[in-house]
Amino acid sequence: MISADIDVEVGALEAMSLEALRETWRRRYGAPPQLRSAPIMRMLIAWRIQAQAFGGLDEATRRLLQRSGPVKPEGRNLGIGAALTRNWKGRAVTVMVEEDGFRWEGQLFPSLSAAASAIAGSRWNGPRFFGLRNS
Repeated sequence: MISADIDVEVGALEAMSLEALRETWRRRYGAPPQLRSAPIMRMLIAWRIQAQAFGGLDEATRRLLQRSGPVKPEGRNLGIGAALTRNWKGRAVTVMVEEDGFRWEGQLFPSLSAAASAIAGSRWNGPRFFGLRNS
């Protein structure tokens, strides 16, 4: 495929709904990731299309990423014992940072987002829920 064809193919993703993006993924790669974000799904598909056409990450970049180690859940950098508090639906909720995760009401969650989602009863980004991020 030539570069202009790739540009057209990637550009066409902009007009697609989340369901259309999922169908595109399904047709090309199999079962789609369980995302609820059309912009993120667009980026993933665009990356895969371009990586197939032009090659993925070069070896130097792969080595650099491997050296950086595993991704750690956001919020752990606050330190073990840190308390994150937020007023949610009229009551203060506090999550404690522990070595193995985030504790709320006696339950340990593997990520701050998992704790925030349990508190809210719907899917939430943990750092955003607790005000660690603006966007």
